[in-house]
Amino acid sequence: MKVASSLKTLKSRDRNCRVVRRKGRLYVINKVNKRFKARQG
Repeated sequence: MKVASSLKTLKSRDRNCRVVRRKGRLYVINKVNKRFKARQG
C-alpha cells in the first residue's frame, strides 16, 4: 500500500479505482486489480 499526501493521481492509475473513507482516512481501493491500493496521510 502506498501512503501519499494526495490521492488524485493514484485514483487515475486504473479504471476500477475507488476512493473510500474509512475510520477518518481516505483510501484508494481496487476490487479488480488488488495491487492498486493507497492511503492518504
